[in-house]
Order: sequence, then structure tokens, then C-alpha cells
Amino acid sequence: MSRPKPPTYKTRNWPAYNEALKRRGSLTIWFDPEMSWDAAPSGRRGRQQSYSDAAIQTCLSMKVLFGMALRQTTGFVESLL
Repeated sequence: MSRPKPPTYKTRNWPAYNEALKRRGSLTIWFDPEMSWDAAPSGRRGRQQSYSDAAIQTCLSMKVLFGMALRQTTGFVESLL
């Protein structure tokens, strides 16, 4: 018994096809403009935090969502900002 032959497609509109491929890989992320990335001063002794809890939670959510390692996530977020 032979396998059925898969259908072949011929692309006739290459510019539209290329644009569709580009849009498929596009990623748009909106950040809340009111969210503070810098941590508020704690008033305690020692080194102050660099980032707010909301910023850290956002980064860790992206890490889990995209399945990246921590350093990859750091580079990804730095490229977004």
C-alpha cells in the first residue's frame, strides 16, 4: 500500500507571503506606563533594591511563558526596554 502524495502549493504572491511570515514572528508587548521599574527606598541599612517587585514578577512571568533561562530572560527584557 502506498502513501498518498501530499498536495503541492505554488506561491504566486511572494511579497504578501513574505510579509505574512514576518508578521507570524512578530511580538508586541505592552507595559503599563504607570508601573515603576525602580524600587522604592526601603529606609533600611544596606544596599537598596534595584527593581520593584512588579518588575521582577513581570520578568519571571516572561521567563516561564517563553521557557527561557534566567540570563536569556535578562537579555530579552533589556532588549525590550
